[in-house]
Amino acid sequence: MSTELRRLRNYIDGEFRDAADGRTTEVVNPATGEAYATAPLSGQADVDAAMAAAATAFPAWRDLVPAERQKALLKIADAFEERAEELIAAEVENTGKPIGLTRSEEIPPMVDQIRFFAGAARMLEGRSAGEYMEGLTSMVRREPIGVCAQVAPWNYPMMMAVWKFAPALAAGNTVVLKPSDTTPASTALMADIIGSIVPKGVFNVVCGDRDTGRLMVEHETPAMASITGSVRAGMSVAESASKDLKRVHLELGGKAPVVVFGDTDIPKAVEDISTAGYFNAGQDCTAATRVLVHESIHDEFVSALAKAASETKTGQPDDEDVLYGPLNNPNQLKQVTGFIERLPAHAKVEAGGHRVGDKGYFYAPTVVSGLKQDDEIIQKEVFGPVITVQSFRDEDQAVEWANGVEYALASSVWTKDHGRAMRMSKKLDFGCVWINTHIPLVAEMPHGGFKKSGYGKDLSSYGFDDYTRIKHVMTSLDA
Repeated sequence: MSTELRRLRNYIDGEFRDAADGRTTEVVNPATGEAYATAPLSGQADVDAAMAAAATAFPAWRDLVPAERQKALLKIADAFEERAEELIAAEVENTGKPIGLTRSEEIPPMVDQIRFFAGAARMLEGRSAGEYMEGLTSMVRREPIGVCAQVAPWNYPMMMAVWKFAPALAAGNTVVLKPSDTTPASTALMADIIGSIVPKGVFNVVCGDRDTGRLMVEHETPAMASITGSVRAGMSVAESASKDLKRVHLELGGKAPVVVFGDTDIPKAVEDISTAGYFNAGQDCTAATRVLVHESIHDEFVSALAKAASETKTGQPDDEDVLYGPLNNPNQLKQVTGFIERLPAHAKVEAGGHRVGDKGYFYAPTVVSGLKQDDEIIQKEVFGPVITVQSFRDEDQAVEWANGVEYALASSVWTKDHGRAMRMSKKLDFGCVWINTHIPLVAEMPHGGFKKSGYGKDLSSYGFDDYTRIKHVMTSLDA
């Protein structure tokens, strides 16, 4: 006897709706490989309706005094805290993540980030007025952009949704948000929570696939398109948005170098780096995925890292001993497996390198050594629980290899030498450089990269500014 699947729905203009043409897609729990829900496969009519609702709601939301938008965001943060267990349950179904880590590592920062942007809502300031031409006073207004089309990824469905809607709403914009087609459950719950607090049309959710996202980006209504996703998806969005000169905000792939010098505390570095590499099954654009180790400690470090990998556990969400859950979908499992199957002869799998079990999409924590700079697994994003190791001879070579990829999102340096750490932080061509740590984020500091990792910032006042536009106002003193 088959189990009836839960029905998820779009949230448009203050109400939940099915897709206009009734199309749906099944949503699969990656920990079991079994479908648990259906979600709308939205088309043009659904996107049109959401954009019209957001456009209609924009003037009133824009014209609220900032303190009122702040109150709404603070209420959203409070509601997320109050309904945390519901959000956790939805996210675990979405992703198969460990329940305990979702509770401790995602809910608190999400709530904190919403509260940060609630404060930022009251900082829509321009430069002070002044006379730069005789008889005339100039001032600068900072204004919301308008309707924002936003596409969130499947690796952190809840948190990335927060990174999208919180600064946009705080600045006075309205939102049409599309979750990934594999992880819509927590976003649908967010719509229920947010929709009870903000006016109808301010926050809308449209479920669907990449074609739905394309329809959103190409739509004439949004003034801005924001996506967290792959380089390929980002390039497609940028191309589509260029046709009518929409603003574009892109947070794309990463291939974070982890540069470990010979004076490093090896046990501590291995512990921290393995956690930062395997957390969330390595499905993180900032994951500590590409380790470069000085030749003087290379063998010792690789041995310790392989041991740490062998002691790292993946498994079902209710297992309190696991660090990470499954890969998100069968395609991602195929991608990770393919990288290992295509390894060159000079590479050595020190740990892992295989699927775990035959139920769900679990992959063992993996370490690969003996790699060269031009190897595929060094140059391309694996997005799985795989840490590669290279041996470097000196600082110049470390910098050359660290920067020698097309991504430029995050990096870290491990050394006790302060001068070396400062030199490396200057030379590394990445949007973030951590020193003797890897992966912590705070709401006050910007997150975003260079090169093919995209442009624009998430979090911080810089992320808030990305959702605003600048207007010069000049008035005659003689009027």
